[in-house]
Amino acid sequence: MTTAPPPRFDRGHTDDLAGYLTASPTPYHAVAEAARRLEKAGFTRLNETDAWDAAAGGRYVLRGGALIAWYVPEGCAPETPFRIVGAHTDSPNLRVKPRPDTGAHGWRQVAVEVYGGTLLNTWLDRDLGLAGRLTLRPGAGHGNGDGVNAGAGHAGAGEVRLVNVDRPLLRVPQLAVHLDRGVTAEGLKLDKQRHMTPVWGLGDVREGDLVDFLAGEAGVPARDVIGWDLMVHSVEPPAYLGRDRELLAGPRMDDLLSVHAGVTALTAAAGGAAPGAAGAAGTPPGAIPVLAAFDHEENGSQSDTGAEGPLLGNVLRRTVAARGGSYDDTARALAGSVCLSSDTGHAVHPNYAERHEPGHHPMPNGGPILKVNVNQRYATDGTGRAVFATACERAGVPWQTFVSNNAMPCGTTIGPITAARHGITTVDIGVAILSMHSARELCGADDPHLLASALAAFLTQ
Repeated sequence: MTTAPPPRFDRGHTDDLAGYLTASPTPYHAVAEAARRLEKAGFTRLNETDAWDAAAGGRYVLRGGALIAWYVPEGCAPETPFRIVGAHTDSPNLRVKPRPDTGAHGWRQVAVEVYGGTLLNTWLDRDLGLAGRLTLRPGAGHGNGDGVNAGAGHAGAGEVRLVNVDRPLLRVPQLAVHLDRGVTAEGLKLDKQRHMTPVWGLGDVREGDLVDFLAGEAGVPARDVIGWDLMVHSVEPPAYLGRDRELLAGPRMDDLLSVHAGVTALTAAAGGAAPGAAGAAGTPPGAIPVLAAFDHEENGSQSDTGAEGPLLGNVLRRTVAARGGSYDDTARALAGSVCLSSDTGHAVHPNYAERHEPGHHPMPNGGPILKVNVNQRYATDGTGRAVFATACERAGVPWQTFVSNNAMPCGTTIGPITAARHGITTVDIGVAILSMHSARELCGADDPHLLASALAAFLTQ
């Protein structure tokens, strides 16, 4: 019997990812935590309604569940191109309806709506918390909120207060097998409307009960809460698993794994050495590194904070204009830009290998994957492949290729949207995982660090 080799992964990076996942139960928390890390690295927040200057350094804008951050090196010309890492902050889950208080037969429940392509069965019999944002009545600020999303760039909005009940609060109970004898033979069949309503207590239903409770958790009077965006999350923390602890299980890897890697890569590019990219000594004036973390990818990206919205384009154009650039300079900058659209992809499933393309079986801990689809569900072409391969070579990172089985429909990402909307060469990449869209997904514990290293090399090449 041979002795198993020790884990190869960067424990510090993977531990940090686990902490980021825990701190980010919603897109709003994800961008708030990213902003905190960026500010620690010297980045400054800009308001979209203010005038911007041409100063060098790190900047970011935050709108709702989306964040755009960039670093302008000294000596950048107006037409300097961008190196962009794209990702998304949202994940499939259960979201609270406008009238949340419901129940029946002595049970108090919370009315929820299914968001995105959720694997419903993974939310059953799981300890669930509740998190999101509360919007307060204009003029009702209490002075002790986080302020991260305050105003959210929209005229007339009151203070926004993030709230996170990160303890067992809700549960979607599955029907006992004794009352559903056919489930073992016919399989579980769930109705989104009737079967996914979580319980959170006993007693009579009282309108306003949930908001009253969350206002108390946030430390604000319930009368001041006039809007909310709330969602359910599993409170089980990320964990290493496997004989050699070579796997990581956790929530919202699709796609906070990429957001975390992008923040790590951008701060490394701004600060000097890129992890895993020997000899990288900061970002050259020939490129401006950018992180674009969008919301609403899981339902089509059509929102003011989604990839199909104007946010990224507005930011890029304004940074060119702040350096004295013209329309022509903007067109030149975009024409020379490249985006790596980083989103999770499918590792080969050992129990369903026939669902995968036989010649392309990405494995956990094999390095990031290049995602290809000739029907433009992914934006990768041969030129983009060369950009990605070069970045991986600089970082000393192995990489793999993913393509769908011809008999199976292919998913998509923000990549084709970014390429079409902005005319930017775009490459789809990511990390291979299992259980995508589950309440709890699975990746190789090496891969987060390998992805961050490749992204850092890309931003500084």
